Amino acid sequence: MNVRLHFLFTLLTASLIPQTGGAQELPTDVRQEIGKFLDATARKEVSVGRIRIDSVAIEENTLQLFANMNCAYIPFREDNVTEIYQGVQALLPTEFSKYNLQIRTNKRSIEELIPQALRSKKDKKAKTFNPAGTKPLVTALSTPYTPTNGLKNRHIALWQSHGFYYEPKLTRWEWQRARIFQTVEDLYTQSYVLPFLVPMLENAGANVLMPRERDSQIAEVVVDNDGCLHSRSVYTEKIGDKNWMQGTGEGFAHLRDQYINFENPFREGTFRTVETVKGKKEKESTAEWIPELPSTGQYAVYVSYKSLPNSTDDALYTVYHKGGVSQFKVNQQMGGGTWIYLGTFGFDAGKSDAGKVVLSNRSEKAERIVTADAVKIGGGMGNMARCISDAGATENIKSSQATGATSYELRATSAMQHDGAANSSLVARNSSLYEISGYPRFCEAARYWLQWAGIPDSVYSDSQGKNDYTDDYKCRGIWVNYLAGGSAVNPTEQGLNIPVDMAFAFHSDAGTTLNDSIIGTLGIYYTNVYNEEYANGASRYLAHDMTDLIQSNIVRDIRSLYEPDWTRRGMWNQSYYEARVPRVPTMLLELLSHQNFADMRYGLDPRFRFTVSRAIYKGMLQFICSQYHMDYIVQPLPVDNMALKMIGENEIELTWQPVADPLEPTANAEKYIVYTRIGDGDFDNGVLVDKNAYRTALPAGMVCSYKVTAVNKGGESFPSEILSAGRAFNEKGTVLVVNGFDRISAPADFVAPVPGDTLLAGFLDDLDHGVPYLKDISYIGKMKEYRRSIPWMDDDASGFGDSYGNYEDKVITGNTFDYPSIHGAAILKAGYSFISCSDESVENRTMNLNDYKYVDLILGKECQTKMGRGGVKPLDFKTFSQPMQEAITAYCGQGGNIFVSGAYVGTDLWDNRLAAAQESDKKFATEVLKYKWRVGQAATEGKVKCVASPFPALSGNYTYHNELNADSYVVESPDAIEPATKDAYTIMRYSENNLSAGVAYKGGYKTCILGFPFEALRTSSEREALMRAILTFFN
Repeated sequence: MNVRLHFLFTLLTASLIPQTGGAQELPTDVRQEIGKFLDATARKEVSVGRIRIDSVAIEENTLQLFANMNCAYIPFREDNVTEIYQGVQALLPTEFSKYNLQIRTNKRSIEELIPQALRSKKDKKAKTFNPAGTKPLVTALSTPYTPTNGLKNRHIALWQSHGFYYEPKLTRWEWQRARIFQTVEDLYTQSYVLPFLVPMLENAGANVLMPRERDSQIAEVVVDNDGCLHSRSVYTEKIGDKNWMQGTGEGFAHLRDQYINFENPFREGTFRTVETVKGKKEKESTAEWIPELPSTGQYAVYVSYKSLPNSTDDALYTVYHKGGVSQFKVNQQMGGGTWIYLGTFGFDAGKSDAGKVVLSNRSEKAERIVTADAVKIGGGMGNMARCISDAGATENIKSSQATGATSYELRATSAMQHDGAANSSLVARNSSLYEISGYPRFCEAARYWLQWAGIPDSVYSDSQGKNDYTDDYKCRGIWVNYLAGGSAVNPTEQGLNIPVDMAFAFHSDAGTTLNDSIIGTLGIYYTNVYNEEYANGASRYLAHDMTDLIQSNIVRDIRSLYEPDWTRRGMWNQSYYEARVPRVPTMLLELLSHQNFADMRYGLDPRFRFTVSRAIYKGMLQFICSQYHMDYIVQPLPVDNMALKMIGENEIELTWQPVADPLEPTANAEKYIVYTRIGDGDFDNGVLVDKNAYRTALPAGMVCSYKVTAVNKGGESFPSEILSAGRAFNEKGTVLVVNGFDRISAPADFVAPVPGDTLLAGFLDDLDHGVPYLKDISYIGKMKEYRRSIPWMDDDASGFGDSYGNYEDKVITGNTFDYPSIHGAAILKAGYSFISCSDESVENRTMNLNDYKYVDLILGKECQTKMGRGGVKPLDFKTFSQPMQEAITAYCGQGGNIFVSGAYVGTDLWDNRLAAAQESDKKFATEVLKYKWRVGQAATEGKVKCVASPFPALSGNYTYHNELNADSYVVESPDAIEPATKDAYTIMRYSENNLSAGVAYKGGYKTCILGFPFEALRTSSEREALMRAILTFFN
């Protein structure tokens, strides 16, 4: 070893090994006191093991204390770092006071572990991770507003845990986790990512990339220049000044229904190319994809193309859909050879020019290349066929157990380049050995989507087809690097050239607590790989920053809004595959334990899912803003207090109020977007308005619907509820429809009374299924094992919480917030006009019931509901609030006509398990609305019949949705209600038991009250008949 090398080696070892520097040792009792002090500091925030001072060193005039990794789980901030240094300084013997103190953990001083985003003085020398170029993958052109301080031009790779996979040792498809508490992790994490997190990120302007199917629509139509399998869909070209030509190289072709190992549909066909034109005088050339769709509904639209050396960065795609026309620019210099998501749109069944995708060669630059390949519409069913193991079936042991490693902890191996598409024809295709899942593609694991999406098999099958389980958790991390391959993020590997800003793996954990305490939230990242830096030289400790920001936002928001005792677990710097492999800042989140009842009482509530998703979005935004030196501004919350009023004969005015976010001072509304839907169409692209009011013409004879979002520089809020209005020809009067159904909630649950509380607990789906937000994609079936003592034995025998799986491949409708349109359509058919408002606008007196001759109050499944364990915050969603009771009492007092329907109109006032009955509430029901409660859970068959009464207009037999389905929320617990006065009569009875289902009263005013929701009637003809009967009675 030469002298210079020896000198450098000595320097290096000196810097790595703590030296005592000839100073006196820090006494053991002082070290222990410091450890206890750090323990106490940590426990204010984190549930963590003991903190110890492992070693002490003196470097020149600095005293370094090296704490164990538990210390690194503290979320360090400037204020608590100052407190820690002051506290530790006070514990040091006086002879150490001459030294500068430095406390180190996780290879850093604690002040270095303060996230850059939260430092008052920015470290200008520290490299940031900000790879974005000027043009992102996809730019939406038809939105009326673009956020400037959100996530515009950013690319985020994220995924929702596991997915349905093939287990050759058991010769079956199965979930990667246990069926427990009415869900399974493989689907459960989707219930955050798809309905909440992804839209929030997109509303902030981000391009979100996912390795699993994001569309729960089970129909799928692929339209391609090489032909359309089993479909009369059409691909066509129109030639302008430039000719379409056959591209050189491989493209997509849809040649078969099923694919086996290493078959790549993106290497089995061709693609088309055309040169761009620039000027307006030049004639454009276009390609059109016209799908033949099996049913009317919402469909995701994906495009594909080939990226070439001279590809354009602004390929213009136009989607024609039920809401109008939406345009996108796609940067074809990245993302070639896979499915690229544009958006989700409403389409009618069949084939027409009103539902198609068009690509133009018009561009900002001439003489570049536009390429065209397949377009995919809808999510579809799984089409990857898997084969039984060479060894045949074995005992009930999974591939995951054979490796002796946990799900995502295996060491990385280099992705082997064995792309076998060219050899696929050599694989024996014995159909009796192969099996598809039979499940919708959105249920399946990433490994299968990536094959369908043309990703090389070196990415999705590290095991060369032998072990789908390990392939699945490995492929997600390798896929991130493939996305970024060729870009500044990952310049040394081949890939799709997309500058990915960050990656995020959303998981839930396993584990239980005996005392019903929360297991809580864990963050995982990894630094000790790739020389601890990213390709641009930025430190991999940025992943620690991001993990801290996201975990801190989640825990703070849950504690503030729902559960002060929510547990913050560690921030692990550990070699989990999904945290280690990506060459971008990456966090693996374990949100809560899906196996722990205390956690899942929160975790099944859509309100909790919204809050957690918003917290994750805020943490991502904080991190990315710190990397791009941008101001941090959060998109607003949805507006409320919605009201429609008729202004003159054919004009309406829509008003609303913004909602302040108590957790986020930047989330203020600056402007609004009003979206309109005419008749059976879909919502348009929206109109930007400055004030919280909007006037528009109301055409006669059709239902017109409106929703509103709030916008600011950070992005767009979630939508409001939907209000509707309709003007009848020769109207007989106007009905005010009040939407009082705001509820979204978890199912009912129970813990047995002491001393049985340690024996029995669980969810009571038959009593109250709860109410999903829009739709539920994670429910698998009712819970069936309520004994707490039954342990998990195997994923087929999950122990306490074990649940049926009869709904696990189905989408279930929840609260769509779109019921005034359903009521209104029936009102319009009866010859009446209608207008609508939210219940808040009646309660705060924006709307006066007394201005309307007829009122229709929608109560759906509204009833007083808790969050989680309950007892922390007041109950939400009471059927009749005090202000609503006062408004209805005044309305009836002046001779009104009021129709009320809901599943809990009696139970909520007389027999709510969570709230003691109030005499004043019962008095309101009996003396004003003239009904009284008889029993809840009154019927199961979903059938009612009108019976003889003094009101002959009320007649007919009706059916409502009594089982979970894709069209309407379920009515599992309708009420039996009875007349409370001699002038009131039963008008309807449940067919199965003759319990009273509806009551009508005629006196100085008229009431009609139903113990089931009107909008849950199965058909429009039933709703029209019943609404006509009720309005005839009122007249």
